Amino acid sequence: MKTLLMGLLLLGCSSLASASDYYVDITNDTGYTILYMYVSPAKAETWEEDMLGSNVFRDGETQRVTLTNYESPLFDIRLVDEDKDSYTFWDVDVSQRDIVVTLSDLD
Repeated sequence: MKTLLMGLLLLGCSSLASASDYYVDITNDTGYTILYMYVSPAKAETWEEDMLGSNVFRDGETQRVTLTNYESPLFDIRLVDEDKDSYTFWDVDVSQRDIVVTLSDLD
């Protein structure tokens, strides 16, 4: 019985230990103001909530996005500008790279 309890305890601890915090710096170099920023785990079926809320992301600014308690550093990122144009980045490994959004990234 003690062995079973110890095994379950270790299993629970190992799953908690696998969650990590990440961040990605995103620079807006589009010439437009970004109104919405969505970041979701890669391959998620839906986008998570807008990370900007009532704020905007002006051209030339860089914002650090902190991603807390995720098991993988792979994320999909979508930004929507004032003209409702979108810029989507798929399978971004935020542990390896930051993003500079330009007009060439337009969907």
